[in-house]
Amino acid sequence: MNKFKLAFACATLITLPLLGHAANAQKERSYILSTASTGGTYYPVGVAVATLTKVKLAPKEKLSLSAITSAGSGDNLNLMLKNEAQFGILQGLYGAWAWNGTGPFEKRGANKEFRSVTMLWKNVEHFTVNKSAMKSNYLQDISALYQKPLSIGKRNSGTEGSGRYILGALGLDADKFNNVHMGYGASAGRMQDGRIEGMNTPGGVPVSAITQVLSSNGENLKVLNISDESLEKINNDFPLWVRQVIPANTYPNQKEPINTIAQPNFLAVNADLPENDVYLITKAIYENLPFIKSIHSATKVMSIESAIDGLIVPLHPGAVRYYREVGVTIPAHLIAE
Repeated sequence: MNKFKLAFACATLITLPLLGHAANAQKERSYILSTASTGGTYYPVGVAVATLTKVKLAPKEKLSLSAITSAGSGDNLNLMLKNEAQFGILQGLYGAWAWNGTGPFEKRGANKEFRSVTMLWKNVEHFTVNKSAMKSNYLQDISALYQKPLSIGKRNSGTEGSGRYILGALGLDADKFNNVHMGYGASAGRMQDGRIEGMNTPGGVPVSAITQVLSSNGENLKVLNISDESLEKINNDFPLWVRQVIPANTYPNQKEPINTIAQPNFLAVNADLPENDVYLITKAIYENLPFIKSIHSATKVMSIESAIDGLIVPLHPGAVRYYREVGVTIPAHLIAE
């Protein structure tokens, strides 16, 4: 082989891997982010995160998310297991249930195929009832609505699951209500029409469905308080909920503060996604928080300092990489084995 052929062969061997790397870098990756129904907080926040990736990551990194509606946390976990979605927004309760194989996931067993990315916002409990249906202002007395129509949430949704869990922790039987299964928008419409006596619509404050019903019929409706004693009972299995006070006048016709509780929501991802993709998405979220916060006021609590607060499920390595870069101390239980 002459010197020219040898040099050409060597150059080819050196260049081919580089070309392959460049081709991989340019390959488009579009993932699905599963949220919830359109009347709550999951969907607008999910759309905000997806839009952020399209604006900040798609042009250069060829990486983006597309947000879809769903029945909420339980449905999101099912979609992720089937790889019909790669990301999902989950209640802290559903994350704990799935990871430990308890609650509605007891028969399926522990799911170790997903990871945490970041905390998002607090899911504030809103149990709204017709004032004439019960005299008390406290959730523990909602048994006054037994046999009456109550919107517990869409079937298999996080709304239904957490609602049943909370009621059960207080010794209440959710099946004694005349349960209807609807999303937030439909529930608000039925409350306005007087066709249901109560609705369960947890979400980031302000929840649009609550704003809707209290603006049109606030004199006849009320959002129930949750006592300290009830909070202690609800936290018996998983210490997820904290006290949340909704100031007076947050909602139309709301003259008094609402003493309720809240649990964390978090962004989850399938464990097998490439580390660099999850790193880029985590970085994009925290380098563009003002954009996220401009979409829904619930996300105003987001900060890098609280990014991993309350997480139970271990972090994806891509998220770990970003947090370490910016100096976040990660506890041992959030490092996947």
